[in-house]
Amino acid sequence: MPNPDLALDDLAVGDSWSGGPITVTEADIIRFAREFDPQPMHTDPDVAAQGRFGGLIASGWHVASLVMRDFVDTAPFGATPMLGLRVDELQWLHPVRPGDILQIRREIVAIARSRSKPDRGTISMKMTVTNQDGAVVLSFLNLIQMPARSDAGA
Repeated sequence: MPNPDLALDDLAVGDSWSGGPITVTEADIIRFAREFDPQPMHTDPDVAAQGRFGGLIASGWHVASLVMRDFVDTAPFGATPMLGLRVDELQWLHPVRPGDILQIRREIVAIARSRSKPDRGTISMKMTVTNQDGAVVLSFLNLIQMPARSDAGA
């Protein structure tokens, strides 16, 4: 069943949603990296085995794109149109390897209605991605613009 369409007025700081699980495969790591981040640690298992990570790892951009895809697929705000405005504090904290299973936690940390355009506002969401062992592999803050239901509270 699809999620209900939510607007700025429906949200509160502390609201959170989960995403995943996402299983990362060796084939996916190599395919993404060959097209978008062709470094040997992402594309060549033999070379990667001799490198500082001791094996193949996913590109951080691959992991970030998986998080975005999960957000679109799970549609926590339903069909409400949103616009990504900014990503801050992007951190790749632990390598993602073939076979890792990723979970995502999204939490609203700030909400602000626009003073000049009260029909919309922004939310700041903290994204935290962990692997099957609970290690944080990626985190960032995402500033998202979304519509408000009314001018109430403007």
